[in-house]
Amino acid sequence: MKKDLLTLKDLTKEEFDALFARALELKKRKKEGIVDRPLEGKSVGLLFNKPSTRTRISFETATIQLGGVSIFMNENDTQIGRSEPVKDTARVLARYIDCLVIRTFSQELVEEYASYSDVPVVNALTDMYHPCQILSDLMTVIEAKGSYDAKVAWVGDGNNVAHSWIWAASTLGFELSIACPEGFDPDGAILKEALGRGAKITVVRDPKEAVAAADIVYTDVWASMGQEAEQKAREKSFEGFIVDDALMALAKPDASFMHCLPAHRGEEVSESVMEGPQSIIWDEAENKLHMHKAILDMLINQTL
Repeated sequence: MKKDLLTLKDLTKEEFDALFARALELKKRKKEGIVDRPLEGKSVGLLFNKPSTRTRISFETATIQLGGVSIFMNENDTQIGRSEPVKDTARVLARYIDCLVIRTFSQELVEEYASYSDVPVVNALTDMYHPCQILSDLMTVIEAKGSYDAKVAWVGDGNNVAHSWIWAASTLGFELSIACPEGFDPDGAILKEALGRGAKITVVRDPKEAVAAADIVYTDVWASMGQEAEQKAREKSFEGFIVDDALMALAKPDASFMHCLPAHRGEEVSESVMEGPQSIIWDEAENKLHMHKAILDMLINQTL
């Protein structure tokens, strides 16, 4: 039976751990110059309706380095742009490719593709979730702290990345403290369900409260893709939410700073924190490659 990765709610703790172990193994083997080709003869379709740097290039490179071929598509290049039903496109693509990776706006669209596809479907970002990002982030936390048993402080908008942090915390049991301005909290239904599963999650208004004694301090842009018209209003709402040296000083002395990128320096994070000794954003960005390798390998070869 094929398995999809549409949200981190789909994964058990054992599956999280298996992905971390495989990604760390593939990273180590690459550093040692060992070539792995578990996707030899396989093809991965990348259907992207949102711009991308890290996610697109890391998925394409991951496929190539594992011996497969990636095929990039967008709506304008296909019959999808001429209103072909999703169920038709999904069933046809499944006859050609071995995995479909989708980056788009609607979570419902990704779920519809998955329901009609005979091959694994991966959510590479929707307005609701960003599961692959948090998997690579947690891999980075494991490298930096020895495990994911850490306090993670989220400072900023309760967006798709925050939602995926919530599902990860609900399954893995680490502490997650979220600081959002009023009106920018994570989705209430997601939060309620996660708390009902015993998640150790708090939502506060003061970034200082969230960051206190944190192992990881994490932020994201205040206006995500599709919210550009709200930029000025959001800047006003998020006053005081910049992650700067003063805020980082409230976390643990060995705390690390993370950001999924791209970043607006001087807005949600200061230049000094981005470039400072506590920043692990470049390791975080690199690990998207290794985690995407693990995801493709384990889904296509049905070892997850």
